[in-house]
Amino acid sequence: MTDFEKTTDRPWRGIHVATALPFRDDLAVDYDAFAEHVRWLADNGMDGVTPNGSLGEYHTLTDEERARVVEVAVEASPEGFRVMPGVAAYGSQETVRWIEQAGEAGAQSVLLLPPNAYRADRETVVEHYRAAAAVGVPVVAYNNPYDTKVDLTPDLLAELYDEGLVVAVKEFTGDVRRAYEIREQALGLDLLIGSDDVLLELGLAGAVGWIAGYPNAVPEVCRRLYDLATSGTATDVAEALPLYRDLHPLLRWDSKTEFVQAIKLSMDVVGRPGGACRPPRRALSPEIAERVSADTKRVVAQGYR
Repeated sequence: MTDFEKTTDRPWRGIHVATALPFRDDLAVDYDAFAEHVRWLADNGMDGVTPNGSLGEYHTLTDEERARVVEVAVEASPEGFRVMPGVAAYGSQETVRWIEQAGEAGAQSVLLLPPNAYRADRETVVEHYRAAAAVGVPVVAYNNPYDTKVDLTPDLLAELYDEGLVVAVKEFTGDVRRAYEIREQALGLDLLIGSDDVLLELGLAGAVGWIAGYPNAVPEVCRRLYDLATSGTATDVAEALPLYRDLHPLLRWDSKTEFVQAIKLSMDVVGRPGGACRPPRRALSPEIAERVSADTKRVVAQGYR
């Protein structure tokens, strides 16, 4: 099976960039810049985009803005390029509406957190994904217990998968042991890398996709690293390791509290439309900004793009 067939047969596979969202000086969404960024990511080897995630600052968007972001992403995508919007919401009915909107806009799959208005119990989580799956668009579960206070444990993922409610999971715990437990308990559920700084570890463990932050700034080298890490061959892994070590000081910003500001600053450094964030996110402290800038410049100086 070719790489193209792997990603088009199951459109949630491959590298989907969790897109940062550019704003104008007045903090209005710059849809033209966003469309150009989607096209640029496609031109630079990515398989798709995931708009309206945390990196896309969806919490700060109006309903009209959030819907338009998905539409622009689909409209800007060349043939074969995939769109997997985030559809998280406090209420399951609202989530269903966002999934319907994504499907009507032309998205091929959606990314969904568990209920995050409170610490939901197991049956509540299952019912939430039942409502989502009923729409008919493939659902990728997003496990981020740090923010949601709900952990999609391997046994719970197995229940969701066995019932046909989810097709994959974006695993963000950073616990690479989860990959093996998920495979044992939910054989057939696709594992997607959820944090840039465990790319190699989860690639070795059998991940078939990456919902990625740093390709917003350096897509070519991220593509190379992902392909090496997931090929399953010892020679590729040997080649991936020094590359991963070079990139890791930059990639680890993706799992820090300041990840949105950090990735946008890295984009600014390399000449992409990063820019400011909407409140309540504030500008980075001078110390962190200096570190992010230095990490980015070092990677660029090494010839990585």
